[in-house]
Amino acid sequence: MSGRDQQPPTTGATAAGTTATAGADAAWATSTPSAADTAAAYATAASAGSLAAAASTAPIRGGLGDYARTYVRRARGGEAGSLPAVLALVVLVAIFSIAHHPFFTLGNLANLVTQSAPIMLLAMGLVFVLLLGEIDLSAGVASGVSAATAAVLIYKGQSPIVAVVAALATGVATGFAIGITRSKLRVPSFIVTLALFLALQGVVLLIVTGATNQGNIPLNSPALNAIENSQMPNWAGWLLLAVTVAGYAAYKLADTLGRRRLRLVAEPAVLTAIKVAAVLVVGGVLVYLLNVNRALNQGAGGFATVNGKIVKVQAAALTGVPWIVPILLAFFAVLAFVLKRTPYGRHVYAVGGNTEAARRAGIKVDAIRISVFVICSTMAAVSGIVLASQIGVNSAEGGGNTLLLAVGAVVVGGTSLFGGKGRVLDAVIGAVVVTVIQNGMSDIVSGNNGSAVQFIVTGLVLALAATVDAVSRRRAGAAGL
Repeated sequence: MSGRDQQPPTTGATAAGTTATAGADAAWATSTPSAADTAAAYATAASAGSLAAAASTAPIRGGLGDYARTYVRRARGGEAGSLPAVLALVVLVAIFSIAHHPFFTLGNLANLVTQSAPIMLLAMGLVFVLLLGEIDLSAGVASGVSAATAAVLIYKGQSPIVAVVAALATGVATGFAIGITRSKLRVPSFIVTLALFLALQGVVLLIVTGATNQGNIPLNSPALNAIENSQMPNWAGWLLLAVTVAGYAAYKLADTLGRRRLRLVAEPAVLTAIKVAAVLVVGGVLVYLLNVNRALNQGAGGFATVNGKIVKVQAAALTGVPWIVPILLAFFAVLAFVLKRTPYGRHVYAVGGNTEAARRAGIKVDAIRISVFVICSTMAAVSGIVLASQIGVNSAEGGGNTLLLAVGAVVVGGTSLFGGKGRVLDAVIGAVVVTVIQNGMSDIVSGNNGSAVQFIVTGLVLALAATVDAVSRRRAGAAGL
């Protein structure tokens, strides 16, 4: 059987790609098109593979009522997107707030932000891999290797810039090795990343114990430690909010004008205004709350000796948005833009929706596959540096727990394990949900079995999310979405 005669499974997004590919084959059989026409026909086939993934966000004709009815119809058909994760987040916050009142405090809000950061960064990278229907089991340990590389270089006197560059290069090299093995040698990603998951744990152990016999090493850099442990000035938080809202509004405006210029259906202006207002309100509330003093000993003071005299001093205030927040926003904006607004991003969706159609369209499938693993491992390196900023590098842990939580975050957020459907936003929402579970369970369940219960609950949530993904995909295929 020739490559053109092979038919992939006709379910969900893949069915769309198969149908479009059949149309391209029929055109080829009845005429002799030019190279450009052939490429255009197969490009249509490749892009059709991701139509189901975009169905829940594509603009439609009509007003807000039409949008609401269409969204409900798509949700019933299995294209609910990240809605289940958002509803789960609301329920979890309500439950933990009632069960343990300190959960809903300003101090814990800041803890949730910093605690979710490493998971969120790694989950953003994993989205690219899962969109192709692949998996990277080594991402968490790769983050440990990169963090250990940076920590040891700083420990031995290198500058933080050199250490960070070396850590990122380690991530790039790891992802490139995985991508080459998967694309050129055709070794399943599950096998090659599982092998690296085991091997890289030994690498972390060798790196850390080679520098110190203590089994762990801190990240001895004030600048890097400030990422997770310091806060922005209050005015900088408001400036960050203004830049974020203005950037989002400019993006939505450019998107609307671009679609209208091409005579395509554009999002209603009122819906765009509602979305921008929502970002402004939610962001404003968060900045306001984080700018409130959340120090535990606000009423306590102390005494200090100044110029030979003992004077009373006030307790230091703890206010401001953590410095990790602008870093998270920057990575989110770049990765979301790349995935949604560039030809490369469309190629990723095309390969994930229908590999064969994408290959016939002229897309370099192997290059795309290699690139997503490079992106994932690079984001793992960033995640490792952020985690090391918070707790240092532990040779015994090696990043395995971060991987499990990141995979759970991506799936819980709504990214499909079968490829072709997912967004960077899904990873962000899922990371918040997983972090809330971890944080809330640690408050409610204590003692020797606390960690065990946390893992059990997180595992059950992941299993439930994977089940919802499978059922939704089947319903979407039956509904023709």
